[in-house]
Amino acid sequence: MGRTKTFKDEFKFDQRIEESRDMVTKYPDRVPVIVESTRGAIFLRWKEKIPCPRDMSVGQFIYVLSSRLHLAPGTALFVFVKDTMPQTASLMDSVYESFKDVDGFLYLCYSTEKTFGFRHQRNDDANLHTRS
Repeated sequence: MGRTKTFKDEFKFDQRIEESRDMVTKYPDRVPVIVESTRGAIFLRWKEKIPCPRDMSVGQFIYVLSSRLHLAPGTALFVFVKDTMPQTASLMDSVYESFKDVDGFLYLCYSTEKTFGFRHQRNDDANLHTRS
C-alpha cells in the first residue's frame, strides 16, 4: 500500500526550506526535486528527494523514473508539475525556475496508465473440432 502523507504533510515549512538549501549547497549543478505518485499509480520504492541535473531534459527524467519503477510494456508514465505536463524537451533547470515552490523544491507528481490494452490469451480448446 502506498504512502498517504505528502512530503509537505510530513515536514514543516522551515524543515523543507533548510533541506532544499542544503541540497542546493551540496549539489550546486542540480535542482532539488520531490517526486510523488498520484493515487493509484505504481508506488515509488526509492528516495522521493532527488538532486536532478540542471541540464537533464524532462524526457530523460521520465525515462529514468520509468526504469526505476520497472513499468510493464504498455504502461505509460505521465509527469505533472502543478497540474501541468511539462514538455519533454524542457530542461529541468527551466522547469525548476518556472515552477519551484516557495520552500525551494520542485514538486513532480507522476501517474501511470495502461494505454495499450492487455494481452489476450487464445483459448485453443475453443478452436478444436469435436468428433462424432
